[in-house]
Amino acid sequence: MHIVERDEDLRWILGSAYTVAVLGAHPEPERPAHYVPAYLREHGYRVLPVNPRYAGQELFGEPVRARLDEIGEPVDVVDVFRAASRLEDHLEEILGMEPPPGVVWLQLGIQNDTFAERLTDAGITVVQDRCMLAEHRRLM
Repeated sequence: MHIVERDEDLRWILGSAYTVAVLGAHPEPERPAHYVPAYLREHGYRVLPVNPRYAGQELFGEPVRARLDEIGEPVDVVDVFRAASRLEDHLEEILGMEPPPGVVWLQLGIQNDTFAERLTDAGITVVQDRCMLAEHRRLM
């Protein structure tokens, strides 16, 4: 697996990965961690919100989980809305997902090469510093 940079790879991910776990999902509509997953849901993606602060509530028609490894079903993409400095806090959680996600997508402004390398070493494709909404609009 690898770190994605080519448009054709982004297009393939966006066109084939329809279950998206959103780490850091937020209920406030003006926040990117809300309007990006809301956009994805409107475009046919199933959005599974993850945020311990809102666990047990419902967002995007799904219950909010406290942790990624609580999802318990296949996830195509983990879309991350967490500061780069906090990514290591979620590494074991991501690696503990069963089955592991195919892609971890770090939203615009989020990049951590060490974290990305550890994921790719585990066979997970990584996208860094790109917005899923913007890339979907641009490529799809």
